[in-house]
Amino acid sequence: MKIARTISVALLLLMGVMDLARAQTSRASSSQHKPNIIFIMSDDHGYQAVSAYSNKLIQTPNIDRIGREGAVMRNAFVTNSICSPARAVIMTGKYSHMNGMRDNGTYFDGHQQTLPKILKANGYRTALVGKWHLFSEPTGFDYWNILPDQGHYYNPKFIKMGKDTVYTGYVTDVTTDLALDWIGRHRDQPFFIMLHHKAPHRNWMPPQQYLREFNDRRFALPHDFYDDYAGREALQRQLISMKEGLDVRYDSKVPCDTCTVANVNHWAPAEFQREMERLTPAERQAWDKAYQDEYKTFAQIKDKDQLLRWQYQRFMEDYLRCVHSVDDNIGRVLKYLDDNGLARKTIVVYMSDQGVYLGEHGLYDKRFMYEESFRTPMLIRFPQAISPRQQIDAYVLNLDVAPTFLDFAGIAIPGDMQGESMKTLLQKGKVKDWRKELYYHYYEKSFGATAHYGIRTERYKLIHFYDPGNSWELYDLKNDPHEMHNLYGDPAYRNTVEKLKAQLKSLQRKYNDPYDEKNNKF
Repeated sequence: MKIARTISVALLLLMGVMDLARAQTSRASSSQHKPNIIFIMSDDHGYQAVSAYSNKLIQTPNIDRIGREGAVMRNAFVTNSICSPARAVIMTGKYSHMNGMRDNGTYFDGHQQTLPKILKANGYRTALVGKWHLFSEPTGFDYWNILPDQGHYYNPKFIKMGKDTVYTGYVTDVTTDLALDWIGRHRDQPFFIMLHHKAPHRNWMPPQQYLREFNDRRFALPHDFYDDYAGREALQRQLISMKEGLDVRYDSKVPCDTCTVANVNHWAPAEFQREMERLTPAERQAWDKAYQDEYKTFAQIKDKDQLLRWQYQRFMEDYLRCVHSVDDNIGRVLKYLDDNGLARKTIVVYMSDQGVYLGEHGLYDKRFMYEESFRTPMLIRFPQAISPRQQIDAYVLNLDVAPTFLDFAGIAIPGDMQGESMKTLLQKGKVKDWRKELYYHYYEKSFGATAHYGIRTERYKLIHFYDPGNSWELYDLKNDPHEMHNLYGDPAYRNTVEKLKAQLKSLQRKYNDPYDEKNNKF
């Protein structure tokens, strides 16, 4: 009996070991079937400067390839068009008022639930490389190596897992180098990496190889470049117009020690010098040689309008030079996936943290709910599960990124995430009950901006500017796609306004963002 009991116990132990082995094998098998995820985000890359959306300004073959081999989201938007809040929305799948990051002046609460934390808890290796701009220390990542604040274009300083490190080279190349190095060391299990580029954010410093690119181009002024902002109080208050906001040194790259043009802007005179000091002697020599003609042209400018037109050309040249470098480096990532047999099982998403104005309405920044900054490029590729050459017109948001990744990974989407998974949309091209309207809320008041919220439908956009001031704007996007004519006070649109206000209230209740009309605040 004793022998029998001993054999029985041994068998039970053996069965337990076998069950554990099977469970481990099952988890490993399940983990192996999870897709790798590479989320690539640039800063202030307008959809107008992606040739998958428009080829008028630049060709971006590598970014376009993501869409050609997957899907181009034709109507991708953000919930709050400013850097830090947009990043927090992607991290959490929640609106700014829910994740606590309403503007660039606060710290992101890293203790809350985030996408990388969920993925890490479900078998993923996680990493973040490049621009962070959420001010608190990153959490949920096995590895992080980030630019402090906005970062620098040349020979940039990074913070590697809490330790300062300076790298030699151009920031877009360095960021990609770091990302590919990490992927190479962790491709044996599912990985998630956020590859965040600084470019093409202000002050648009191009890499050495593109210092002369676009010298032969003359960029046409947008048709609304001289917008007079009639009937739009918030635009009259803003300080992000090219006419008043561009610094001839920091933005246009002219030393301007003795400027002769009246009222030349000096937004950040010391900043330009600090950026130039980061260049090596050889880099500085090449830089000065490339820009000599610009210095000479500037010296011949006689009036304010001539200066404005010249600055617009300088802005477009440097901005697009930075975009070219971003596109090159995305090509490097795609080639790496091809060369290492990872392409088919890896989700690749490219987008910007928000859109940006490239001279439309005479502006150069973002913030407003007007289309150029409200919309963002978004291209998605996953050969294993997404058909190629899709052009998807459904309204999607940066709010949808986190739930989409979780859905493709087979991980339950937390009930408090406010976005929607795009998985079915990407696989079928449409979803019966997909959103037909968008809610936006911007809070920050720097650069003369006005806090505002609004609703966009296929035909109309209604915006309420509430701090400072109290004004409404209505646009008929079918007849006025460039949003030049505020129809809010037009009696012919009274019923439209009332209907849109009711829809707006419904969206605020849906997203738990109620507005107190009596006290004009949230």
